[in-house]
Amino acid sequence: MSSGIRATVAFAEPGDCPIAAFAGATGTVIDQVSTSISSGDAEDSVSEFLATGTPPDRDDITPVFSYGEQTLYRTVHEGGQICPCECLGSYGCPVHRYVAEDGGLTLVFHAADFETLQTVIGQLRERYPPVDVQRLLQPPLKGTQEERVFVNRGRLTDRQLEVLERAYEMGYFERPKEANATEIAEQLGIAQSTFTEHLMTAQRKLLDDALESERP
Repeated sequence: MSSGIRATVAFAEPGDCPIAAFAGATGTVIDQVSTSISSGDAEDSVSEFLATGTPPDRDDITPVFSYGEQTLYRTVHEGGQICPCECLGSYGCPVHRYVAEDGGLTLVFHAADFETLQTVIGQLRERYPPVDVQRLLQPPLKGTQEERVFVNRGRLTDRQLEVLERAYEMGYFERPKEANATEIAEQLGIAQSTFTEHLMTAQRKLLDDALESERP
C-alpha cells in the first residue's frame, strides 16, 4: 500500500463552506473539527466542530451540545461539493485537519498518490480560486515539522531535468569533479553556456523548495 502524500492547501474563498462561514461571521478560529466525508456515490456525511459565538443564519449548521463557552455544531454534507472538503471526499482524500479563520479555510489532507494529488489540486483550483498550496509531504516523515519539505521536481522543464540528471550521472557534483561542464555539454549536444544556464536554473528551483523561499 502506498504511503501517500500529505498536502496543506489554503483557500481565500472556500465556496459555501459552512465552517468557514461560521468563522467569518463570528471572527473566531475553528480548528477542532471531526468529519466523515462520503466518497463516490455514498450517502450524506457529517462534520462536527467546536466554536464560540452566534452562528450565521444557515439551515446546514445545527447546535448539538454546549460545553460552557463552546458549542458543538454539526453540518450535513449532501454530496453537492459546495465546499473544498466535499470535493476532497469525492476523490477519497481524507481530511487530516481544518483551520477556518476570517472566512478563509486551510485544509491538510491525504492523497493516495501524486497523480491523484494533481487531479485534486486541479479541481480545487478550478472550483475555489485562488488556491495556495502551502506544503506537500511524502511519508515516511523524519525530523521536525520545520525540517520536512517537499521538493517539487515538476517545477523543472524537461531540458533542465535532463541536464541535472546527466550532470549527476557523470560526476559533476563529486569532489574532485569526474566531468566538467564542457564534457557534459558535449554529451548533451548543447553549448557550455546553455548547459550552465539550465543547470543553475534547475538548482535554484530545487533550492527554493528545500529552503522554502524564493529569490526575486
